[in-house]
Amino acid sequence: MRKLVMVLGTPIDDLNMDEALDQIEQFIEVGRATGKTHQIATVNADFVVKAMQDPELRYLLQESDMATADGMPLVWGAKILGVELEGRVAGADMVPALAERAAKKGYSVYFLGAAPGVAARAADMLTEANPGFKVAGVCSPPYSSILEMDRQILADIKAAKPDVLLVAFGNPKQEKWIGMYGRELGVPVMIGIGGTLDFITGKTKRAPEWMQKSGLEWIHRLLSEPRRLWKRYAVDMVLFSSFFAKQWWIMRQGERLATVLPKTELLVVDDRAIINVSGRLTTANIKAFRELGQRALGETNRVVVNLGESEFLDSTAIGSLVGLAKQARDAGGDLVLVSVPKMILETLGVLRLDKFFEIDENIDQALAKRPLSVEEITQPSKPTLRNDSKWSVVNGPRRLDANTVNEVKQACQEALNKNPHLILDLSDTVFLASAGLAMLASLHREASDRKGELRVTNCSNDVQRVIEMVRFDKVLSLYGDLASAAA
Repeated sequence: MRKLVMVLGTPIDDLNMDEALDQIEQFIEVGRATGKTHQIATVNADFVVKAMQDPELRYLLQESDMATADGMPLVWGAKILGVELEGRVAGADMVPALAERAAKKGYSVYFLGAAPGVAARAADMLTEANPGFKVAGVCSPPYSSILEMDRQILADIKAAKPDVLLVAFGNPKQEKWIGMYGRELGVPVMIGIGGTLDFITGKTKRAPEWMQKSGLEWIHRLLSEPRRLWKRYAVDMVLFSSFFAKQWWIMRQGERLATVLPKTELLVVDDRAIINVSGRLTTANIKAFRELGQRALGETNRVVVNLGESEFLDSTAIGSLVGLAKQARDAGGDLVLVSVPKMILETLGVLRLDKFFEIDENIDQALAKRPLSVEEITQPSKPTLRNDSKWSVVNGPRRLDANTVNEVKQACQEALNKNPHLILDLSDTVFLASAGLAMLASLHREASDRKGELRVTNCSNDVQRVIEMVRFDKVLSLYGDLASAAA
């Protein structure tokens, strides 16, 4: 089970470079054998700040298979929260180390992004430094939005069949691009690497090693490119500090509580594994919880964590819950938190995790739920025609992303074939990704071409935010509820 620490709602893996490379090896072997894809992010303070304001990016980082601490502010932040990270694993260090490992293991790597000529030069330099290094392909496409990118790029990558895809579009574009196309590409490992190729080729100079180790690399970069970076660094510093202060303060309040003896126990009821947590779950005793989580997943992919007698969860405990939830979902199941104390609920809210987890009031409510089939989880309802209006209605799934968008689009097109007036009800949708946005744009055009209209209703705050960030609220017809949409 992953060792994670939560910094402002973003999970950071507690590992060093060798451990990161070992994990990438495992991802490649699993991907080769099963077709499973793995997304890796190298996270700095700018990522975290953007994720606090961008629900799609936040979700992608929370769902990533590995998120390394690229910047020293994250290492320092984790330390303040009581966790001494194994070390900083920066993309600029990981890619050369990965090239050396790939040459020894026979893995192939595809380079995507960066300015014209930079990716090709980086590939040549890494090949020269690592005899036997296999370059599956190189592509530096002209600038375009994620939704408008040439699909020939996807065809070229699929034909090359790399083991690793390095995407150098910068954050958040690279993370969203991987999230949108990763499943279609089927590459075992995909890593967003930002400006790493610029560092490798010398296009951008890295700080001296003493500045890197002391956490002053950002000063070197700022002095190198003051006009481009000063505003970003100023905003990041203010927002990261203010957001982090909120996390530190609310967790500090929890630490002051009188503690009872910590305890975790596992029960299995029907097809549910129930983990009961008592007292304080912290770095000091998290190992027992992680082991219990693995035992639970060995019994079933449906896990309930009862927090009714818990007092406090530190950042590593919350990180362990995030990791356990991802494992359960990857196995086709789920994780439900029940009887969550008010202070822990507030902490989850501050970390923007209140929508990441499914939360029920008590164990009985969680146990009463019928397990959903894969089809029910991924597919929308069949279109229905309201008796009192001209509108057909399709209900969206919980997550409208690359994994579900094809089924949703098919259901909506079936409805449009019979009736050009369509309402997409997103009452149950907690996450909307770029793939979902592309689908909405396509359905909007299709409905208009048929002399009809697409209306979208019941968007949550996060879904509304994703739509507004790309200004689709100026194009789509959005309604607060189904009744007003069907009027």
